[in-house]
Amino acid sequence: MEEAFNGSERVGDIVTVFPGAGNLMKAYRIDFCCGGNRTLNEALEEKGIDRTDFLERLNGLYRQARERNIRSVDWRETSSAELIDHIVRTHHAYLREELPLLSDFVTKIWRVHGDAHPELEALHDRFHRMKEELERHLAAEEEKLFPLIRQAERSGTPADGSEAMKAMDEMEAEHGEVGDLLKEMREITRDYRLPEDACRTYMLAFRKLEELEADMFEHIHLENNVLFPKFRSLCASS
Repeated sequence: MEEAFNGSERVGDIVTVFPGAGNLMKAYRIDFCCGGNRTLNEALEEKGIDRTDFLERLNGLYRQARERNIRSVDWRETSSAELIDHIVRTHHAYLREELPLLSDFVTKIWRVHGDAHPELEALHDRFHRMKEELERHLAAEEEKLFPLIRQAERSGTPADGSEAMKAMDEMEAEHGEVGDLLKEMREITRDYRLPEDACRTYMLAFRKLEELEADMFEHIHLENNVLFPKFRSLCASS
């Protein structure tokens, strides 16, 4: 039987076709959002992951999903407007709610536990750099880039393709910066490993930081690997 995936596919395309692959990618620390343009074979080689074993697991999960008839939205088949609505209502709304809460938690554990765990100062710094970057980023997307994409889809041609492409390039660069900060935060915390003296706030902060990371991976994936390529295709054909 021919398998669905053989390793030659781009990492971002795999998660687009089969969203369930995202959890497997995260378990193996494979970046499918900012690093979504690499082939799976390239990503596996870079990480030193056994190709045969990984493909067996990936294709097994895909078969199970099909057998259970799990249906996920294929965002490549929806309009850009629908995808933008989903991104804003789901991922942007999540960040606007969670970032202020996490700011309080990260600040509290640094102040209370910082003497015993000096790495918390670096975590506090990286988180707040990311928070500031994301708050600017969300506003830029909603006020500038997304309206340009919506207008282009309605009219069938970009009103100012060069302006939109420039804005999109800037957003992608910022995605890379956020991705780097997320990686640094994971390294600083040794994969969010809790110390023995962790209090409830410490535990909650680390759990929420991991949830934030997972949401950001999905968020960036949808923009870098689905929404932006759609718009580039429209610009190229106009």
